[in-house]
Amino acid sequence: MSLISQNLQVVHEAIALSAARYGRNPTEIALLAVSKTFGAEHVVQAWQAGQRMFGENYVQEGVDKIAEVRRLLADDCAADQLVWHFIGPIQSNKTRPIAENFSWVHSIDREKIATRLSEQRPASLGKLQVCLQVNISGEASKSGVSPDQLLALAKHVVQLPNLNMRGLMCVPEANEDEAAQRQAFRSLADLRQQLQTQGIMLDTLSMGMSADMQAAIAEGSTMVRIGSAIFGKRNYAV
Repeated sequence: MSLISQNLQVVHEAIALSAARYGRNPTEIALLAVSKTFGAEHVVQAWQAGQRMFGENYVQEGVDKIAEVRRLLADDCAADQLVWHFIGPIQSNKTRPIAENFSWVHSIDREKIATRLSEQRPASLGKLQVCLQVNISGEASKSGVSPDQLLALAKHVVQLPNLNMRGLMCVPEANEDEAAQRQAFRSLADLRQQLQTQGIMLDTLSMGMSADMQAAIAEGSTMVRIGSAIFGKRNYAV
């Protein structure tokens, strides 16, 4: 058993324990393995251990890795089992490769980006599954739509023909206090509820990473984005 396989097992056990603690069904919580800065061979090891969903933050790295993983697997059926999610900030001149290579996008934060993704999505791939990123902590350094502008953005996105709006995503301000972590995630869950009262039905809350997964699960996360706990410490200098 590879180290990545062992780590995946530990993460799944942690998800199950957190779900049990807060009275949730662990099958309602999807695991997105964040593979940014790790090579295609690490993705293949995770795939061999049963992981199917992978998240990338950087466009060119992600596009190149998707192609390399397909080459390494050398089997279209196997490669098609992987579901690639783009979770990083989006520049308007990078929307086409995202639309053409990913199945999900978690980080839409403005109308221009959403419109370009819809226009550039190949019809052969079906609708792009998307989440709106909310700047839940109001940090100037973070991407995301402000909570007071969320409804307007959501109304725009749901009318775009090649996007299927699934939910909301956030990256809260780092905080070691679990109560503070839970408050941020509760705010995102409340925003989803507010949208649903407006007739915008969403099934996804993409929230929680390695350091705050338990708090996110407590507040209703349906998809946790875990990187270092699966692949190890990142070396951004490489």
